Amino acid sequence: MTVRDGVLRVATYNIHKGVQGVGPLRRLEIHNLGLAVEALDADLVCLQEVRSLNRREQKHFARWPEQPQASFLAPPGYAAVYRTNAVTRQGEHGNALLSRWPVLACQHEDMSDHRFEQRGVLHVQLQVYGQLVHMLVVHLGLVPASRGRQVAQLLRLIERDIDPLAPVLVAGDFNEGGKRLREVMGSAGLRAWAGHAAPTFPSRLPLAQLDHVFARGLQPLGVQVPRGRAWWRMSDHLPLIAEFALTSAPSGDA
Repeated sequence: MTVRDGVLRVATYNIHKGVQGVGPLRRLEIHNLGLAVEALDADLVCLQEVRSLNRREQKHFARWPEQPQASFLAPPGYAAVYRTNAVTRQGEHGNALLSRWPVLACQHEDMSDHRFEQRGVLHVQLQVYGQLVHMLVVHLGLVPASRGRQVAQLLRLIERDIDPLAPVLVAGDFNEGGKRLREVMGSAGLRAWAGHAAPTFPSRLPLAQLDHVFARGLQPLGVQVPRGRAWWRMSDHLPLIAEFALTSAPSGDA
């Protein structure tokens, strides 16, 4: 893996809990996802629908990893940070960050808007090229009105907890694309790559970009979405990779 001085490569990926298919056709994809995460070659990998444990799937699949999925998916040398969004009868799942850069602190905030969807934001503080960078990993709801309230909560969190001069990244599955989301995030100085469209969902025939990476205090350089059968078999989303320039980053590797 390579590190380019002053460039931060950020990937966001909804991994669908490491399992694809329904009923007897369910198949375990977590081992393939481990290879995929390493192939992304990202400094920061933001994951949604990550399982910490699931007793039913552990019994069903003989090769179910003993480690929590975030730790299992972390390439060598990466720190894995996980926080739970949803607790079920069989286990729990949430958001995770895999980081090539040192982790300084982490917090989690509940963003559940109603009792049918448990959502949250993972806030991790990192040391990147000697700078403090805030990384927020989100997974917003399916109901449009809920998403609006969750975005407002997210922006309040940033205003409340983060120095206005500190670089901020917000990445994840927003369950929404289009102009309105960019306008609302842009009102807080958070901007994404404004070039070509990068649809990520559904993975087999992507029509909509539900996954985004927004930044404040960093310069967007471009985005890319891996395509092909190997990718659409692993999850219902494709990963999105975004690159940013740290305007005052010194030379040096992680």
